Amino acid sequence: MGIIILLIVVSLSIAILFLVIFLWSVKSGQYDDTYTPSIRMLFESKKKKDSNPDKNQVTP
Repeated sequence: MGIIILLIVVSLSIAILFLVIFLWSVKSGQYDDTYTPSIRMLFESKKKKDSNPDKNQVTP
C-alpha cells in the first residue's frame, strides 16, 4: 500500500513540474509568434546551386 502512495506522490510531482514549466514558457513569450507560421508555406525554400555543373555529364 505504501508503494501506491509513493507512486501517486511522484507522478503528481512530475505533473506539477511540467505544468509549471509550461506556464513559465507561456509567460515568457515562447508561443507569441502567430504570424510567421501562417506565411511560412507561401515562400519556397531556395535550392543550393551546384558548384560543378559538369559533374553530371558523362564523358566519352
